[in-house]
Amino acid sequence: MAGTRRRGASAKAPKSGKTSKSAKARKPKKAKGKGKHIGFVRGLLAVLAWLLLVPTLVGAIARELPEELQALPYVPTLVAAAPWLLLPAVLALVLALAGRRWVAAVLSVLCVGLLGFYQAPYFKASRLPQAAVTAVDQAHADLDDNYARVMTLNVYKGRADPQAIVELVRDKRVEVLALQETTRPFVRALDAAGIGEYLPYSQVSSSDGTYGNGLWSATPLDSPADDDVDSSASFMPGGTVGFGRSEVRFVSVHTTSPKPGYWRQWNESLDELALMRSHANTRYVFMGDFNATTDHTAFRNILGSRFRDAASVSGHGPAFTWPGDIPGVPHLVGIDHVLVDQGIDAGQVSVEPVRGSDHAALLATIAVR
Repeated sequence: MAGTRRRGASAKAPKSGKTSKSAKARKPKKAKGKGKHIGFVRGLLAVLAWLLLVPTLVGAIARELPEELQALPYVPTLVAAAPWLLLPAVLALVLALAGRRWVAAVLSVLCVGLLGFYQAPYFKASRLPQAAVTAVDQAHADLDDNYARVMTLNVYKGRADPQAIVELVRDKRVEVLALQETTRPFVRALDAAGIGEYLPYSQVSSSDGTYGNGLWSATPLDSPADDDVDSSASFMPGGTVGFGRSEVRFVSVHTTSPKPGYWRQWNESLDELALMRSHANTRYVFMGDFNATTDHTAFRNILGSRFRDAASVSGHGPAFTWPGDIPGVPHLVGIDHVLVDQGIDAGQVSVEPVRGSDHAALLATIAVR
């Protein structure tokens, strides 16, 4: 019995030993399997990070290209998306850090910093004086002061609702209005809707006899002209408006759209506007559809050290105005602008939808010093 028990005991010992070896053998397998899983996840995160980072890098670099290279096919479209590239850059950074891909993380940080730097001016406080804000908030516009509410809108080949435009002019107490892509029937409809009650002075011109651009003002337009710019894109009419002892020349702008077959013409039409910087004896406000954003080199060449974009100095963020006629799609790019000369402050920039147009109206308050 005792010997049997000893055999039983000795028989159990090998079982215990085998179980211990088996458990030890399995533990490394579990650790190895877990390591493979972690490696797979990190690899996937790295792939996603690079998929986001590469187009973001391309867009950030394209933003700094000289205008000749930005005029290459589809590059203007890529550059116009620059404000939206900040989001994928941030996501790429998060994914790169989670995946421990340090090169991708460093490049993502550079992209975030660069793209953030580009957008920072839109969020700086406006220098518009409080007196201007108070003046334009009155029930009726004061036509004798140095302040004015201005507005620009591309009316989409005359398809915009004239009554909606007149109501916007009335409600926002607009004193100078610039419209692009007007037609003769549209101008007649605008007159019938009562634009003359608020803005009785106008100058409208067309280079092809079909589509034109125009200016409307609450006060007389001195020295009106069909085309102040001598542009290859369209006639850009101008007129001078008095502000106290000062005078400002307003111009309704419409450049060539960047699309297949017209890339070079687009760039040339912006260069023609840049030449206006040399007209040192006149103070200007350019309003209209520039078909370019502040991220395009050719547009920044228009600004130079002389002009400023009202949206970029108003402190309200970017003013996106296009597209405006696709259901469910918000305005994605800011191609409509109000540019002000030296000695003119701007602020209170806002965007208003208008029925029938593929653009939103852009409004701003200006103060002439």
